[in-house]
Amino acid sequence: MVEVKNISKKYGGKLVVDHVSTTIQKGKITSFIGPNGAGKSTLLSMISRLTAMDSGEVKIDGQDVTKAKSNDLAKKISILKQANHLPIRLTIRELVSFGRFPYSQGNLSKSDWEFVDEAIAYMDLEDMQHKFLDQLSGGQQQRAFIAMVIAQNTEYILLDEPLNNLDMKHSVQIMKVLRRLVDELGKTVIIVIHDINFASCYSDYIVALKNGKLVKEGPTKDIVDEAVLKEIYDLDIQIENINGNNICIYFS
Repeated sequence: MVEVKNISKKYGGKLVVDHVSTTIQKGKITSFIGPNGAGKSTLLSMISRLTAMDSGEVKIDGQDVTKAKSNDLAKKISILKQANHLPIRLTIRELVSFGRFPYSQGNLSKSDWEFVDEAIAYMDLEDMQHKFLDQLSGGQQQRAFIAMVIAQNTEYILLDEPLNNLDMKHSVQIMKVLRRLVDELGKTVIIVIHDINFASCYSDYIVALKNGKLVKEGPTKDIVDEAVLKEIYDLDIQIENINGNNICIYFS
């Protein structure tokens, strides 16, 4: 499991993550929700060690992430940031193969290529795997980056707003893939997500942040609640139960 203990981060004197503590259980999808500027992405980045925390502690399976070797950590957790800009021109297949770097150091074995092929198939990219990234739509690029993370084959998968640039069809596809990774392969997925209905339909557990503080956390059904969401978003959100899922109606 991931244990987050009292972690904080300041930028320019502003406390963007304010003494947050939570425990993320294995084999579940945990969603970080909350308004813009709540500290969700910064929290995710500190868990993965991409961003240094000012104070506090993060342990993954009992190991302090700040003391782990980079290559060992890369076999344990993978992260996909919001913005992914590459200085070189790559095909989808070449990009996905980068996910094997912690194991292969660039010299991929037959087994590594099997992970690459499986990840490409998982994301339904076989027909376009030899296309260059700059020939793809934003949604296709996003799917390729997620395939790279899948190829890394880590126990923990951290995704920062992976539904950015995706239409409805591909957003559903991504969330179904993440659900399969958890249910079929036993992965642990931590996701920053804006769409509360995707969080409601696919998450097991929700951590809600506001102004850098953790305001609520719990099983999805406990958080997707009118009173709780009002506290998080300062908005009256009607909830309807559709096919067993709590769906938020906030357009009127």
